[in-house]
Amino acid sequence: MRRAPLFGLLAAAAWASPAFAQQQPDARIGERLARQWCASCHLVAADQRAPAPDTAPPFASIAARPSATPGALRTIIQMPYPRMPQIALTRDEVEHVIAYIASLKR
Repeated sequence: MRRAPLFGLLAAAAWASPAFAQQQPDARIGERLARQWCASCHLVAADQRAPAPDTAPPFASIAARPSATPGALRTIIQMPYPRMPQIALTRDEVEHVIAYIASLKR
């Protein structure tokens, strides 16, 4: 019986560790972030109301590209090219956006 409280303390300590604090990539969070940060230039969702400029590819088109691997998307998001504005996303947020783009593959 005395082991139960000790197990509870160990479990609480594990949940508080940095490894557990990192979230798994979540496409729903990624969509929310994309709507917030990317929708002014990209069409990020089919139901997007504001028109996106013609110069930035829609997220669905990006997702359909064979070259749109998680590593390639990570590079593009974190080290954007000159026409893309600098966006300050955390590592976890970048992974959520990548998960969202991947969810658009057909």
